[in-house]
Amino acid sequence: MKNTFNTIMSILILVVLAAGVYFIVQTVRDSAAAAAQPFEQVNQANEALQTQVAQLANPTPTIIPDPVTYINEVRALARLETIQYSISQVMTGELNQGTFGFAFGTKILVVVHGTVIAGIDMEKILPEDMRMDNGVLYVNLPPAEILATTLNTERTEVYTLQEGILVDVDPNLVLTTLQGGQEKIVSVALEDGILLQAEKNAEAYLYRFFNALGYSNVIFPQD
Repeated sequence: MKNTFNTIMSILILVVLAAGVYFIVQTVRDSAAAAAQPFEQVNQANEALQTQVAQLANPTPTIIPDPVTYINEVRALARLETIQYSISQVMTGELNQGTFGFAFGTKILVVVHGTVIAGIDMEKILPEDMRMDNGVLYVNLPPAEILATTLNTERTEVYTLQEGILVDVDPNLVLTTLQGGQEKIVSVALEDGILLQAEKNAEAYLYRFFNALGYSNVIFPQD
């Protein structure tokens, strides 16, 4: 009987001790949370302030299109595009490169990616440019020309090689360099003979076209 009583008392003591430990731990946690709460509020306020400052320093532009749109001209086109060049060109843009270039100078490198499309303008074919003679169809085609030049802005890369300590990169320098890159890729395409190839492709296409219409003999006279 005495052993049973001692066992029960031991269990009760353990329960009381466990409850006491739990109460103490919970009290410490609550106290720590209560003590940290003011600092948490300060941290949240600080983060909010930093976010506002960042937004003021680097504002996100808002672009709102005018509800009124004017269509200035609608023109029908009859262009036969016969060849496309995809060209990459490295361009360098410089500004204020002199004695004080370290302070006011800017130098950028732009990797331009673009396409040049050439062909003939079918609108320029006049009735007198086509004639039949002894079963042969003679067609005088207009000269091939550059029909479109576009830059791939998603692939175009701009690198800053030098930025003066007193100035930022001038956006106009980037635009001017891109413009120069566009002119350069057209020049490269012309030097590679894009117009000659465009003319040959146009003749091959129109030869098959007129054959399908029943003209078996077609000649494109060369000037």
